[in-house]
Amino acid sequence: MSSATTTDLYEVTMAMSYLREGMRAPATFSLFVRDLPPGRGFLVAAGLEPALDYLSRFRITSADVHDFARALHRRPEELAPLLDLRFDGEVRAIPEGRLVFAGEPLLEVTAPLPQAQLVETYLLTQVCHQTAVASKAARCVIAAQGRPLVDFSLRRTHGPQAGFQAARLGTLVGFSGTSNVAAATQLGIPASGTMAHSYIEAFACEEDAFRAFARAHPGPLTFLVDTYDTEGGVRAAARVLTDLRRGPGCAIRLDSGDLDALAHRSRALLDEAGLEDVRIIASGGLDEYAIDALVRGGAPIDVFAVGTRVGVATDAPYLDAAYKLVEYDGRPVMKLSSAKVTAPAPKQVFRRAGCTDVLGLRGEVPPSGATPLLRTVMRGGCRKGPPDSLTAARARFEADLAEMPPAAHRIQRPEAPVPTTSPQLKSLTVGVRRRLEAAIVTGPGTGARDRRA
Repeated sequence: MSSATTTDLYEVTMAMSYLREGMRAPATFSLFVRDLPPGRGFLVAAGLEPALDYLSRFRITSADVHDFARALHRRPEELAPLLDLRFDGEVRAIPEGRLVFAGEPLLEVTAPLPQAQLVETYLLTQVCHQTAVASKAARCVIAAQGRPLVDFSLRRTHGPQAGFQAARLGTLVGFSGTSNVAAATQLGIPASGTMAHSYIEAFACEEDAFRAFARAHPGPLTFLVDTYDTEGGVRAAARVLTDLRRGPGCAIRLDSGDLDALAHRSRALLDEAGLEDVRIIASGGLDEYAIDALVRGGAPIDVFAVGTRVGVATDAPYLDAAYKLVEYDGRPVMKLSSAKVTAPAPKQVFRRAGCTDVLGLRGEVPPSGATPLLRTVMRGGCRKGPPDSLTAARARFEADLAEMPPAAHRIQRPEAPVPTTSPQLKSLTVGVRRRLEAAIVTGPGTGARDRRA
């Protein structure tokens, strides 16, 4: 499947119309989230690197033109103006790992109008999905209070690509490993895994399964102990580990039941066997809410393995995001629809201490002590530097999290900071609104370039 045809049909029809009308002037589109999902005090910017990969190789081939023609029930030669169209524009974006809030552009694209329009759908799919999952994973990191987390989500995500992204995003916000072999090898993430209940069931008893597993693997070993009776499983694991003298670095995994009570009982049994250094790993339907309850309750769990609920961001699986035209051919534009009003012109986000942000115009002077967040990462269709690293993104995330108001990263009932708007942006917005409202009243012609705000 071509990445160029991975788009909505109306992107193609609009681009064809622009080309027919000679509308090839630069256009700026802003990608932002209107409102944070319930239960979120922040979002983690993510998906930029795959988006830049897509833009850098974007090109409409002859095969793409034929696919568009079939979809539109037209002859391929009618869509010939699209052939060999490439992305040669500019991208300004907030780097991955930074914490962002409602209304702030995660990225802005400036390119000839047909190009900027055609890439909308793909950019939204990348940035929105990955920002949603990264934000969910980040809340698990907060809830774990320093305990390691491992990504177990691959088998539950919406396809292999989403599973790969979940592993990457977990690492970005602080996870220590993943069960996903492809992600581990391609991204340099530690691989982590244990065994399935089916493995235990294939043997006559748990102890036989544990001993067989130990013969096949040098360790450290992790035994899944809750296939039948959890206490019996812990005792069997303790016998095997003691006999083989394999305690240091080894673990047992609890995957079901009352994890709090079972962790306490398991810890006691392991300690009685002299296996104080054997860790307890918990899995099974965990997310930040469950982890928070276990940590606050004092459950002796050393590692949390999270899967389904994080890999699909189960309580907030989508973002109310938009990719809106804010300037065309030097003319600032905006949308006036009820409840979906947009602000005009290319923008900048200025961050002050404590994540108190100001949303302003691209070219204005930063407020005192503020740092601009959007950086130019692509120009002329080419990256301005090498791809960003997960290490750098993780460092940005950790730095922003340390600055975040405590109320924003509460697990229960967080309060998201609300960016303020600069006087310059407010003034421009009022002027553009007046111009547009006047055009509605007086009819065509009042929106011409010589009547800009």
